[in-house]
Amino acid sequence: MDPMDYGAPVLSDRVQINGIIVPMTLTTGGKLRWPDRCLSIEKDVLGFTVEGSQIKINAVIESRAGICCSGNGGTLLRKTFSFEPLSEDSLRLWNQQLQTVIDSLGRPKRLFVLLNPYGGNRSASKVFLDNVKPLLDDANIHYTLQETKYRLYAKEVAHSLDLSGYDGILCVSGDGILVEVVNGLLEREDWSSAIKMPLGVIPAGTSNGMAKSLLDSVGESCTAFNATLAIIRGHKRPLDVATVSQGQKRYFSVLMLAWGLIADIDIESEKYRWMGSARMDFYAIQRIFCLRRYHGCIKFVAAPGFENFGESNELGGESDELNSNWVMQDGYCGPAFDMKGFNRKIEGPFVSIWLHNVPWGGEDVLAAPDAKFSDGYLDLVVMKDCPKLSLVTLMSELNKGGHVRSPHVLYLKVKAFALEPGPRADDPNKEGIIDVDGEVLARGRGTYKSDQKTLMAYDKLHIKVDQGLATVFSPISS
Repeated sequence: MDPMDYGAPVLSDRVQINGIIVPMTLTTGGKLRWPDRCLSIEKDVLGFTVEGSQIKINAVIESRAGICCSGNGGTLLRKTFSFEPLSEDSLRLWNQQLQTVIDSLGRPKRLFVLLNPYGGNRSASKVFLDNVKPLLDDANIHYTLQETKYRLYAKEVAHSLDLSGYDGILCVSGDGILVEVVNGLLEREDWSSAIKMPLGVIPAGTSNGMAKSLLDSVGESCTAFNATLAIIRGHKRPLDVATVSQGQKRYFSVLMLAWGLIADIDIESEKYRWMGSARMDFYAIQRIFCLRRYHGCIKFVAAPGFENFGESNELGGESDELNSNWVMQDGYCGPAFDMKGFNRKIEGPFVSIWLHNVPWGGEDVLAAPDAKFSDGYLDLVVMKDCPKLSLVTLMSELNKGGHVRSPHVLYLKVKAFALEPGPRADDPNKEGIIDVDGEVLARGRGTYKSDQKTLMAYDKLHIKVDQGLATVFSPISS
């Protein structure tokens, strides 16, 4: 970086470092510079403390970083730098100016932390203590820690939490706690202001699709350390929210919806949970070589540029069906639907239907490589048929998104979507599973654990996107 880009000096003084008096400068560009080091307040400095006559700067530095304020791509490490102003007036001035710069960055000062101690391999508590807590402490962020006690506990907390005491909600888990929090916020009476609360995600579960998507968007690895830094730095981005509705029932999704092959693998592989992470691959092979196809139909409002996908949908008699079902109630009811806009359709049978809001479905599944966080569209992946050997190859491409280039796959963007699920093509007495954000939204006849109650019936449902409705903490682009 050109020294001219550092900005004009805000404070320039002589200080003592390791017993040696050296010049130190804080610039309008947010750079703290002395002879053998330059720190960016925004990217490198977490916080600082005043201890007696010393100021201690808590920072993260790249392992190969030298004096240059732009890093060299090394591994990030925590490090403390200490200096001693030469007078009490100088100490007070440095304290004031450093705090002013940090406050100007809009960083969170108070966080409510929800931790799922049971998810994944039960590592969330260790992840928090080893990776998250030290960084929050370095950044002088106050937090309230609450462990979840049962399914939907986080939703209950988000629904009733006094949000005025916090600058964000931090989810230490897989994707499940984030989804519960979004649903809890949108079911509040004050949902329109509550959903503006910034949400942070620390990867500590089985599926970490949101954390992976956010960090990968700037080329960072999906680690708790990097995710915590993104939250501390306070940068935010809007996030689309999809409303899944069926009659008066609704569910708010931020990740994905699956029906067919992907849903069957995700949910039914739970019977092999004892195998650990290998259960997915093991069960995927079973499902591929005993492939199911499902009757049904999808209708959608295509995004610009995708209007020729599918075939024309002859509309009739359903233009008002969604609006007429709503009753006045607390919380957000979702966007208004007009079925007249659903002018395209694709008839089954289908192998798989997959809708995605963000690129990654998990740390190793690049489900929708073109998905954006707040473009107002869902990425739709459709597979009607595929030879089994080709399907094996296709599934092996999921970790890098190559499956969407297969001739057996349709990949497009939609603004709204209607699913009319039907029975299996090989057995009309057996139906399928609809999976939303890793949870079973609906189970049909003859499915795995079909006796268990679900939020919605295995029947027609509708999905529409609210562009940028939620807000998430996001890493800074390098």
